[in-house]
Amino acid sequence: MIRRDLQSTLLRWAGVYPVVTLTGPRQSGKTTLCKAAFPDKPYISLEPLETRAFAREDPRGFLGQFPQGAILDEVHHAAGLLSYIQDRVDADPEPGRFVLTGSQHFGLTDAVSQTLAGRTAILHLLPPSLGELRRFSKAPGDLFSTLFAGAYPRIHDQGIPPERWLADYVATYVQRDVRQVLNVGDLLSFNTFLRLCAGSTGQELNLSRLGADAGISQPTAKAWLSVLESSFLCFRLGPWHRNQRKRLVKTPKLHFYDAGLVCHLLGIRTPQQLETHPLRGAIFESWVASEVMKLHLHQGLEAAACHYREVAGLEVDLVLQEPDRTRLVEIKSGQTLDGSWLKPVLAAKEVLEARSIGQAIDPFLVYGGDQQQVRSGVQVLPWDCLEALGPTTTVGR
Repeated sequence: MIRRDLQSTLLRWAGVYPVVTLTGPRQSGKTTLCKAAFPDKPYISLEPLETRAFAREDPRGFLGQFPQGAILDEVHHAAGLLSYIQDRVDADPEPGRFVLTGSQHFGLTDAVSQTLAGRTAILHLLPPSLGELRRFSKAPGDLFSTLFAGAYPRIHDQGIPPERWLADYVATYVQRDVRQVLNVGDLLSFNTFLRLCAGSTGQELNLSRLGADAGISQPTAKAWLSVLESSFLCFRLGPWHRNQRKRLVKTPKLHFYDAGLVCHLLGIRTPQQLETHPLRGAIFESWVASEVMKLHLHQGLEAAACHYREVAGLEVDLVLQEPDRTRLVEIKSGQTLDGSWLKPVLAAKEVLEARSIGQAIDPFLVYGGDQQQVRSGVQVLPWDCLEALGPTTTVGR
């Protein structure tokens, strides 16, 4: 298995806090990362029912097996352990005693924040970024194969056909977890909703329309989407606004973290089919947005990301805000650079500079080609050179 970028951050915070908590989507590599980072620590999964029962019924006895701490995987299955872990680390706050992993949609982060506040760092592991994928010996080399395969590590580590693995993933993890959390009785409606969400990736979110198309109410659609978000399957990219001026359309965009999962849900079965698909541009936009998220989260940082749209029609796909500068990013899947693609970021740069927001404004264009250049003051980045959109600071959370 490849080395993950988050490992150094995980080790750094384990040298500061007595507990480190790692969350992220299922099958993103959390267990593998923890075992690689802490090879000498006992590893215990709370997935088996008998282990889970022991931890729930006799938490003191369970933790007593590990006086020096341990890796506790899927700890959300026995959330009551957190209070006893708190008691132990308060008595002996040696850094790095416990490493906890689990699924956010079961409320892990909320439970940890309430019980272990000030005692744990919380980190998020997504499927590998493009830079991490290149560490696999058989990583895809072209844009559409990369988007089609997605980034879940087992696909690339074991050479499993993406369409096969992703079908199993949806059936065994996504549907199971959602049914556990929401007690979904109508699985057909949920599957329809999930595919409609995939068809809305890279587009402004309209929950009323999604609910109506899936045959469910808007409150139900909102609840289902919240679980998809907390499962790290998708995320909402909010609108940019320096203030509450009504000229700006304040509607978030919906993005999926994994392009391969989107392709599977949309019935795209080959990279060639993706290349001519009408949603190719939206899928590519979501992929770039998710890569930016990975570049930040895998350094233990949050990405201050949003999108920009004026009522008058001016749009920029991605805005990255930092204390000293704002990066405007237009995203195009085409492989031949078109000068008209530069216009939105240049126009938005002019608007923001006129508003005197007090920051440097850096315009970027990410496209599906392979030529990196500066054109009309815009930094043009090929699809496989996104490092410039990563964090400019290495200070962790």
